Amino acid sequence: MTGTLTIAGLGPGDEALVTPEVSAALAVATDILGYAPYVARVAPREGLTLHPSDNRMELQRASDALLLASEGRHVVMVSSGDPGVFAMASAVFEALEASPHWQGLPIRVLPGVTAMLAAAARAGAPLGHDFCAINLSDNLKPWPMIEKRLRLAAEADFAIAMYNPRSVSRPEGFGRALAVLKEAGCGERLVIFAHAVSTPEERIETVMLREARPEMADMRTLVIVGNSATRRVGRWVYAPRHAR
Repeated sequence: MTGTLTIAGLGPGDEALVTPEVSAALAVATDILGYAPYVARVAPREGLTLHPSDNRMELQRASDALLLASEGRHVVMVSSGDPGVFAMASAVFEALEASPHWQGLPIRVLPGVTAMLAAAARAGAPLGHDFCAINLSDNLKPWPMIEKRLRLAAEADFAIAMYNPRSVSRPEGFGRALAVLKEAGCGERLVIFAHAVSTPEERIETVMLREARPEMADMRTLVIVGNSATRRVGRWVYAPRHAR
């Protein structure tokens, strides 16, 4: 019997933002793997086994999913947002690269609504011109690389979506990121703090970067720094379509 592995994005939080394609995959799955809070978003049912695990067990989780699929199970690996954006799709393919005997397995990657796009939609259109996304976690890359990317993105006048800005184990990184952007001349840019978008705890706050404070963000916050032309129109924030 041949199993399958589907890597699926559950969106930012609201069930209405889970795509029909992902819902269909969940409906026929025999096993769900993922970080425990994301697995908890999948309703238990008869015939479905849930495999929650810790946040830093990505490669082990990916290997377990491949093994279950090789045994004939219909496995869904869940991530929040989109599985290809700082999430589990890369980990699965990293594990697959190290395990050639599993490379014939049927694997699908199903996109989801990213936190970046959900936050931008709530604010207006801050990603309406060129933009980039930077993960501020230094768990898998050195902090000097993060600083370099922030400086270059500021110099290129990209809007910048910042994932994983601040956590209990990394309380100082976001303050350093703000300092880098201020030094790069971004103090007058608009910054959107989008907390827990599409959940009951949603909170959107927009300030000038010079007014931004590290404690305004946590791990449930997506931060968008506008480009130099980003502006307000009423309560909305948008990036003009024309470059200056």
